[in-house]
Amino acid sequence: MTSMTQNGVTSFQGTAYTNGVMSATLLTANLELSFWGGVNPKTGEVIDRFHPLSGCLLKDTILAIPSGRGSCGGSVIMMELILNGLGPKALIFKRREDIITLGVIVAEEFFGKTAPVVVLRPEDFHQILGWNVQLSDFDKASLEGVNGEATRISMKILARVADMMGAHEMIDVSQAHLDGAWYGPGSLAFAKKLRDLGGRFRIPSTINSLNIDQRRWRNLGIDTELGSTCDELTQAFLDMDGKVSFTCAPYLLDTAPKVGDSIAWGESNAVIYANSVLGARTLKNPNMLEILIALTGRAPKAGVYLDENRIAELHIHVQPFRNIDSSFWPVLGYALGTTASTRIPVITGLEDMKPSTTDFKAFSAAFATSSSAAMFHMVNLTPEAPTLEAVCGGDVPPQISLGWKELSDCWHEFNHSSTSRQVDLISLGNPHFTLHEIKDLAILCRGKNKHADVAVIVTCGRAVHALASQAGYVKDLEAFGVQFLTDTCWCSIEEPIIPKKAKVIMTNSGKYIHYGPGLTGRQFCFGSLEMCAEAAMTGRNTGEPPEWLQKVNYM
Repeated sequence: MTSMTQNGVTSFQGTAYTNGVMSATLLTANLELSFWGGVNPKTGEVIDRFHPLSGCLLKDTILAIPSGRGSCGGSVIMMELILNGLGPKALIFKRREDIITLGVIVAEEFFGKTAPVVVLRPEDFHQILGWNVQLSDFDKASLEGVNGEATRISMKILARVADMMGAHEMIDVSQAHLDGAWYGPGSLAFAKKLRDLGGRFRIPSTINSLNIDQRRWRNLGIDTELGSTCDELTQAFLDMDGKVSFTCAPYLLDTAPKVGDSIAWGESNAVIYANSVLGARTLKNPNMLEILIALTGRAPKAGVYLDENRIAELHIHVQPFRNIDSSFWPVLGYALGTTASTRIPVITGLEDMKPSTTDFKAFSAAFATSSSAAMFHMVNLTPEAPTLEAVCGGDVPPQISLGWKELSDCWHEFNHSSTSRQVDLISLGNPHFTLHEIKDLAILCRGKNKHADVAVIVTCGRAVHALASQAGYVKDLEAFGVQFLTDTCWCSIEEPIIPKKAKVIMTNSGKYIHYGPGLTGRQFCFGSLEMCAEAAMTGRNTGEPPEWLQKVNYM
């Protein structure tokens, strides 16, 4: 009569009144049920309208209830359900149950059909209750196909994922950001099937960056088959009422969520930014899951949707640095993410700094690359961390210090301890550039000449590009020799946009310096926006660390 957990699997020992081995969806309620008058033997539906399982179908489930109740006729109903193939595959009770169990025994002895019946200890039974996802009327109707086939399939998968996450229920979300528009044959088939089954997004849903610049790919020399299939994938999302945004920085849009909003975003940097900087709430959704959530408007109530899962598990104190530039934030984010690993950190030592949207973007993207945590807190800088104690649940974790050595090591890891070398391509905009970054780059390049052998490419969202064009920054930078791309981002860019002859790529992104070498097969180096602009003019990266990483500027 005990429970045991081994290798992530929990086993219970109880009293079996009929035997068998079954695997099925768990259906639970902490209330007894009369099978006569409470279950329709012709459909398997729970028709007791006062019961929490009302409307549920017992077929292909493992039913866990404390016991039967009410009419003695429940034994006959149980037998009929088994003979009709509409009953539960197994039953779990909290105490010995005579009426329903007799129906199983008679079906077994007379007709050779059965269902395992097991009685567990009360404490074990209550543990099982916690595994079941309580579904709303909308959720149940969706599973029954009332809201269409695409919604039915989406809800079925969401219910399984919710069970896997240990969620007790689903919640409404107000918006989604869809990271599933990255092209592959499988992702195209997935999107088209949902579209063709009548899928429509139930909540406002923006679309992440694509594999291509949708308006320019033909002029850029992209393979026709790739460009056309990417367009086909994008159109499937638009047909389901996705919004034309095509950016990996949805927090820059006018539709950005507010503190406390429950949302469903894909794209790792956006998830970290939303949870941490905006104070919204989203799971670090695997690609495709956020699409299913958008089709239903429902998400598993798990992870950082819950207050208790947003509490800091690690306290990291950043030692002070002087004269920092824009490279400080991605280096710090990557180093700090490596230290945090799976844990949500609360960060001190930065309280008197004033990081901009651009700084937080760079930090979040780098943190999301090296850590699997869904968020961070910065005391006095992020909305949920007015004080250290506020995000620690009353128990401040031991302090870990992050200083010159850790950030210097990270810098040299990014640059492979390189010395001065030639640069062929400057890669900017991972995540998509902000308007402020475009302005800063325009100021850095004003009145200067680009080196003839260096290509400079900036990626940004359409909305930011339009604003930068209105301000004259795009015209100025194009005159310098900068190429702008919208819709796509660096993690999807290949040849011929990356020149075939380009051997060394320089970036200011803590995300792209990590993924870029593997994605492109090129050598990489890293620097601040100012260093990237300088390399665009000289054709070389000096390999020297920035002033703030000189030990004299480490306090």
